[in-house]
Amino acid sequence: MPDTRTIRTHLESIVAEAARAAISAGDLPDVAIPGAAIERPKDAANGDFASTLPLRLARAAMRPPLEIAQAIAKHIPADPAIEPASVAPPGFVNFRLSVPFLQQQVEHIIAAGQAYADLELGAGRSAQVEFVSANPTGPLHVGNGRGAAIGDALANALAAAGYRVEREYYINDAGTQTDYFAETLYARYQQLFGRDVPIPPDGYPGEYMVELAREVKERHGDAFLRPPGEPMPPELGALGIELMVARIRATLERFGVRYDRWYSEKSLYQPGGAYEQAMAILRQAGMLVEREGALWFASSELGEDKDNVVVRSDGRPTYYASDIAYHWEKFIRRGFDLVVDVWGADHHGHVSRLKTATRAVGADPEALHILLYQLVTLKRGGEVVRLSKREGEIITLDELIDEVGTDAARFFFLLRSPGAQMDFDLDLAVRQSSENPVYYVQYAHARLCSILERAKEQGLTPEGGDVARLTAPHELALIREMMRLADVIETVATRFEPQHLPHYAQDLATAFHAFNDAFKQQNDPGLKVITDDEALSRARLRLVLAARIALARVLGLMGMSAPERM
Repeated sequence: MPDTRTIRTHLESIVAEAARAAISAGDLPDVAIPGAAIERPKDAANGDFASTLPLRLARAAMRPPLEIAQAIAKHIPADPAIEPASVAPPGFVNFRLSVPFLQQQVEHIIAAGQAYADLELGAGRSAQVEFVSANPTGPLHVGNGRGAAIGDALANALAAAGYRVEREYYINDAGTQTDYFAETLYARYQQLFGRDVPIPPDGYPGEYMVELAREVKERHGDAFLRPPGEPMPPELGALGIELMVARIRATLERFGVRYDRWYSEKSLYQPGGAYEQAMAILRQAGMLVEREGALWFASSELGEDKDNVVVRSDGRPTYYASDIAYHWEKFIRRGFDLVVDVWGADHHGHVSRLKTATRAVGADPEALHILLYQLVTLKRGGEVVRLSKREGEIITLDELIDEVGTDAARFFFLLRSPGAQMDFDLDLAVRQSSENPVYYVQYAHARLCSILERAKEQGLTPEGGDVARLTAPHELALIREMMRLADVIETVATRFEPQHLPHYAQDLATAFHAFNDAFKQQNDPGLKVITDDEALSRARLRLVLAARIALARVLGLMGMSAPERM
């Protein structure tokens, strides 16, 4: 009997075989059978799954879809996983999972534990997810937090789908912004020694730069001070970047995000490094041309609307050149099979030209997926929160964590599609009521744990429970909802849509609350799950245990905790 991970594929095979049997029997004309796509009906009354194959065959077979559906259904063999198939207009073949199959999923979930709903889509292929990668010139802000939640959840889903996943932070430690950062730090550092020097016009005015300069002074005294008018020591800028990266790392670890690699942009420009290699490939292919004193990538020859500068007239590589080299390094040198970049929406114009360059250096642009996310607006009491209390021009991720916690922040960041702008309701995020989706989901997990704990106090455990006793509609509905997790993981990992995780978590919590409320309506004694019938109570406890596993799994995929008490 197939399990939840293969039931869709199993049904596709059954439908395709039935269609071929219908052709052999003369019930259908001899036509090619495309993939017998299986989907979940929008209305559960129509069953658990449906095939649209008859609709797809109608033109070639020159038969009404409903007639084709009837012919296919006629040849579907008896199967322990499903009840007899039915047909519905305009041409669906509908399937309902059998009660014994549903009951057996409880045992499957318990046996799988935290590996429940793991898939083999990735088949061990390597995937890199690069996310956040904010310039190390200031603290992370709430927008970076959204990118962190999205990237980390995607990495979790890809790992669950069978990929070998690496998380990477790209440190932009080269270029003009780091120069402005270093100049600002030196100005603040000199001010601590009583010098009246302004920060540069393009510098960073936040209070964090004063704190950073103070940390340098406390550690090194006046070691970096030079006579007035002399250039600052270059070591100071490098030290400042190092200290800021350490702060960024601490914030992300506090947010539950840990990277496998922190990649320095400067390393691209080492002798014989990725920059030299990528530029050599483009030059050999005749894709680099000198014009107006600069070096251009002739991307218009590959379908772009214009060429792009890769080396400025002063000899400095552009950010585009860095990105070309970096992605050559990802695909060619390190050999990732899949690369996902999670970027802010302001990089929209860069997507097409980076894919073009990826192809030009010998990689598959279809293996590069760039996910853009929109800005975050914080609201309190219906009013927009515009400025940080400490940093002035930005609201930091640390401040958000202080106010609502990591779990709430991650859940709310994932709740909307990355491409949609989002309003983050600070008041709602801390409200302890069912109106708050974070509280609603985590309370369901805590309630599941509570039922198991209180049953244990009464000498009852799930061990030995016979799942064949689970026949009530609300019990089977909860099992059906738990079975959806594999589909959700597949959707997130193939469409790069992490918003399905929090929505599924709410659906699963709702199914549990409905399961629990059903006992109240029936006036069951005791804890609702526990009755005077010990065998039935143990069976229900196995269902509760399975639900706890499934809910903890989806919370873990979102990077959230699964509290046992609330």
